[in-house]
Amino acid sequence: MDVLWSPWRYSYIKSDKETEPGCIFCDLLENPASDEENFILHRAGYNFVILNIYPYISGHLMIVPFRHLDDLSAASKDETDELMDLTKQAQNVLTEAYEPHGINIGMNLGRAAGAGVANHYHMHLLPRWVGDVNFMTAIGETRTVPESLRTTYQKLRGKF
Repeated sequence: MDVLWSPWRYSYIKSDKETEPGCIFCDLLENPASDEENFILHRAGYNFVILNIYPYISGHLMIVPFRHLDDLSAASKDETDELMDLTKQAQNVLTEAYEPHGINIGMNLGRAAGAGVANHYHMHLLPRWVGDVNFMTAIGETRTVPESLRTTYQKLRGKF
């Protein structure tokens, strides 16, 4: 039997997402650790690009506004224009780095829509390959991520 390890997901699985104080994104920005330690790939004027530390697949990244906003309509045009420009740039970066067959791009607004961090909206980008979701996800409720976050960070850093 093969054993697939993804120990970084355990803290997320066991966390009480309903009662955690603060905001993970705002806390990261206030953390004195370096951007590399926090897996922040790029800081722009209104948004930043960061790896998802609980990735569904290698290269899973997010674009997050600096302002703590729970609703896309509360953002300024400058903030959303930059968000989309960074989304387009991230698509190009992921395509160059991973050569995926496609990319999922989207955001979940509100807990009922599936938002893991419902109080601070963010855009997800996930490279995808034909056949990347197989029996492991459907039957085993397990995802395989073939590279570490550190490797992904090194691969994508400096590309924005």
